[in-house]
Formats: sequence, structure tokens, C-alpha cells
Amino acid sequence: MDLYYRPGSAPCRAVIMTAKAIGIEFDKLIFINTRAGDQFKPEFLKVNPQHTIPTLVDNGFALWESRAIMVYLAERYGKGTPLYPPNIEQRALINQRLYFDMGTLYKSFADYYYPQIFQQQAPNEEQHKKIETAFELLDGFLAERSYVAGDWLTLADISILASVSSFDVAGFDLRRYGNVARWYELAKVNTPGWHSNWAGCLEFQKYFQK
Repeated sequence: MDLYYRPGSAPCRAVIMTAKAIGIEFDKLIFINTRAGDQFKPEFLKVNPQHTIPTLVDNGFALWESRAIMVYLAERYGKGTPLYPPNIEQRALINQRLYFDMGTLYKSFADYYYPQIFQQQAPNEEQHKKIETAFELLDGFLAERSYVAGDWLTLADISILASVSSFDVAGFDLRRYGNVARWYELAKVNTPGWHSNWAGCLEFQKYFQK
């Protein structure tokens, strides 16, 4: 089972933490230098014609999109895991939070920070407001729960932890959102693979220091 990845990528870090939490290891971690265009090389396009990371290859089965990979790993190798429990309503809530991360929280990070990092654009205040809205929503999700989809760690926490830690190294003030700040400290302690995630965050932080 091989994973094509880049250490600084939040979606890649989420997949790696998921594997740690389930107790599985990848045979190969294959570094894709997206800044150098590795994702457009013919050999990678054969695996993933959408040329995105992370990409998983498991005994010839190729899958991309981090949250799809996370669910696949949990269902295939984590039978009965509380990370993705069999209860339909619990899974539905986890899925909702995963989609929230993809379409709202992490999207707000990419839409605000990536143009500054990779295109040297000025900060966009309207995009920053979308970050604040996303964190207000997340803070509300956590108002009556220890974790984002219940009272225990799930795939939703892992995915959102990868995103929130990216905001952390970008300098976004999480402390303004009390429930998020409390959860963040809890998740850092209880999520397997956190130290690997943080190492990737520090790698990504270099872009903000240039």
C-alpha cells in the first residue's frame, strides 16, 4: 500500500494520521513535489489523472481525495473502529463534518492564504471573513461536544485537526474561539500521529516566513 504525498499538505497529513490511528503502515511514502510539477509526470497521471495528492494505491486500487481515502482505510482496515462507527446516524454526522472541512473550513484556508503564498497577492478581506465564519460554525459544533462529531475522536476530528493546525502555523488566532481552542488542545494529545502532523505543519510554515 503506497501513498503519494507531500508532508506539508493538510489533506496528506490527515491520511497519515488516520493510518496511525487505525494501526496500519504504508509500504511506501512517495514524495510528490508539486512545486516542481511532479504531479504532471506521465507515470503519476496514469495513477491519478486529476494529478492531486494524497493518492493511495492499495494492491492496484487507486484512490484520491483525502477524506475518501480516510473512509476507505477505516472501512477496509479498521473494522469496528470508533473512528468511523457502524451506526448510520453517527456516520452521517462524521460525513457532514468531513464535507464541512472540505467545502468550508479548509477551502477558506486555501482561498485566503494560497493566493498570498503562491501568487504573491495581497490579503483579501472578504476571504478572511469566510475564515471567521467557518470558525464560528466549528465553534458552535463544539459547544456541547468534546469532539467535532460526538464525545470521542473520529475521522472528522482528524481531518479538521489537519486543517486547524495549518491555520495555527499561518498565524490565525484560534484563541478567539473558545470551544475550538479547547478541542484543539484535546485533539493534539489524543490523535495518533499528531507529531508527524506537526512536523508537516512546520514544513508548510516556511512559506509564511518567506
